[in-house]
Amino acid sequence: MSNVELPIFDKSGKEIDKLTVDPDTISARISPQLLHDAVVMYQSNLRQGSAKSKTRAEVAGHKKKMYRQKGTGNARAGHRRSGVRRGGGHIFAKQPRDWSYRLPRKALQVATRMAVASKINDSQVTLIDALSIDIPKTKEMASVLNVLKIKETVLVAIESYNVNLYKSFRNIDGVRILPVSELNAYEVLKPKRVLFTKAAFEAFIAKIPANSPNQLIENTKTT
Repeated sequence: MSNVELPIFDKSGKEIDKLTVDPDTISARISPQLLHDAVVMYQSNLRQGSAKSKTRAEVAGHKKKMYRQKGTGNARAGHRRSGVRRGGGHIFAKQPRDWSYRLPRKALQVATRMAVASKINDSQVTLIDALSIDIPKTKEMASVLNVLKIKETVLVAIESYNVNLYKSFRNIDGVRILPVSELNAYEVLKPKRVLFTKAAFEAFIAKIPANSPNQLIENTKTT
């Protein structure tokens, strides 16, 4: 795919610069299967695995045979805790389990780059020159999203963890904020839009291995 020019906005919504990016140099191809595998892995790792039901050995009740085997006119029966009786244990009881697993590290790194490249291809990436705030102010950050015309769910990617920004964004519905070091394919693909600070985007580019094609970014001043 040809180069894509990403406008860089300030907090007032004014375009102040452009960043020219070739998505192919971030990821030469986009594999739906790898992205699917990565997303399913992250979703599986979020499962608590704490579902539990009792077997007949665990429910309350006496082990004594309810009545004699023959001569009562009733069907033969054992103790009250049998799985076929009301209040008895589950025959195939659910047990806690660990749902987590890991794909190869390099595969997950490639999947993250594919996810970002796909967002760029779909025009779902917005760049802002900087996000800084002295004290937590949700109203100010909501205003920034508003002037950038971001109405959908959005991931805000910043260069490093910032407690004031985290507290400012966390109460806005549909907004997730992460340092660029914690980005993964699931977090990138889940929201409709991704908002990078310029420093965070450059940090993401810098993490691409040296054996990948370089010449990723060119700054072009707007007139």
